[in-house]
Amino acid sequence: MTRYDILIIGGGQAGIPLAHSLARAGKKVALAERKDLGGSCVNFGCTPTKAAIASARAAFQARRGAVFGLRVPTVEVDFPAVLDRARSIVMQSRGSLQRGFAASENPRLLIGHARLQGREAEAFRVRVGGESILAAGVVLNTGARSLVPPIPGLKKVEYLHAGNWLDEHRIPAHLVFIGAGYIALEMSQFYLRMGCRVTVIEKSDQILKREDEDIVSLLQHLLESEGIEFRLKTDITRIEPRRGGAAILVRSNGSRGEILASRIFLAAGRQPNTDDLGLETVGVKTSKEGFVEVDDRLATSVSGVWAAGDIRGGPMFTHTSWDDYRILESQFAGDGSRTTRRVVPYAVYTDPELGRVGQTEAEALEAGKKIKVGRFEMRNNGKARELSETDGVIKIVVEAATGRILGAAVLSSDGAELVHLCVDLMNAGAPYTVLRDAVHIHPTLAEAVQSAAAAIQ
Repeated sequence: MTRYDILIIGGGQAGIPLAHSLARAGKKVALAERKDLGGSCVNFGCTPTKAAIASARAAFQARRGAVFGLRVPTVEVDFPAVLDRARSIVMQSRGSLQRGFAASENPRLLIGHARLQGREAEAFRVRVGGESILAAGVVLNTGARSLVPPIPGLKKVEYLHAGNWLDEHRIPAHLVFIGAGYIALEMSQFYLRMGCRVTVIEKSDQILKREDEDIVSLLQHLLESEGIEFRLKTDITRIEPRRGGAAILVRSNGSRGEILASRIFLAAGRQPNTDDLGLETVGVKTSKEGFVEVDDRLATSVSGVWAAGDIRGGPMFTHTSWDDYRILESQFAGDGSRTTRRVVPYAVYTDPELGRVGQTEAEALEAGKKIKVGRFEMRNNGKARELSETDGVIKIVVEAATGRILGAAVLSSDGAELVHLCVDLMNAGAPYTVLRDAVHIHPTLAEAVQSAAAAIQ
């Protein structure tokens, strides 16, 4: 059997750069990938969804041409062409990753499902496709997939989810989302702007449950104003096949009802791809949900086995997966100083976007912190008025004693970009006054973030 210093299982956003980095550092490395390189981000997540959302925004802007003094008589959506554009960008990214392994023996790309088969001679024995190999160390980077909730009747109907939406070339007449998290909100607005009727069902009383109520209530209002229907505090009791779609039986506020859908989109969470890795053969501990338990250096309960990306739980974003690569690079070939003790921003790519970092106001208060809060409405920003992008609000939460930023929410056009003004200050440990007292270009949307800092009391 061929022996490697490191075997990486899964070619996602942590595994691929780690393989190349460790090979350059002189280690003998193999990367096992069952199908396509790039993980969820490249193949069905970030890359195609943001490409599709861009098409939807272009259609939306064309329809509101009169706001800018333009006459656009009709806007016709070619839905298959929208998906083809997104798919072509996927293929470009995937092809670039594949070329990185072409004719390479170190790192070596192994195509096939990888499964641990125990330990021998101070190495892990792993079966990859039809080949058995030995590896002194193993990195698990197999990602996650859409959670299929245990709803009676669900398996009797066809449904879309984050992994297969790109394969459906027809626009559903009425698409019903189960769940109201990041994926549901982004994709519901996309399908609405493509010409689909959209309903979002959520069992709790709030969309984006981890966010401050004042922020998400505004976002919900903006999405409703476009035509998305939200059914909150609603439980799904059963799903039944119907001609042309499905009937979703619901219970809300003690009353029962029925929602007819031509298609269902599952967006009720993610589950880790750890159920067929043979983790039990070496004793790797997982949570009851199947996530691999790791410490702040991404080491598992078994010496020599590490985990990166979505399967280790915690924040499940492409950028955290990529930073996991840097943590593991630090452990294997560096000084070991990098850990998961880090500032993790994220965004919801609705229109307007919600850029987020750190604690919410509610979380800070629950933690017993004395805080100050600054808010600024986007309608009061000059550049936003000039762009006719006045929807949204910016909120910054700071520690009263030190002035350090604890968290921020930027609900605005380009909110995912603007939140980095706060991210960088948090990483630097600098007070909000650095932002407040800086000179920013006028007119810019960035001035709105500065205005929020100036409003802190």
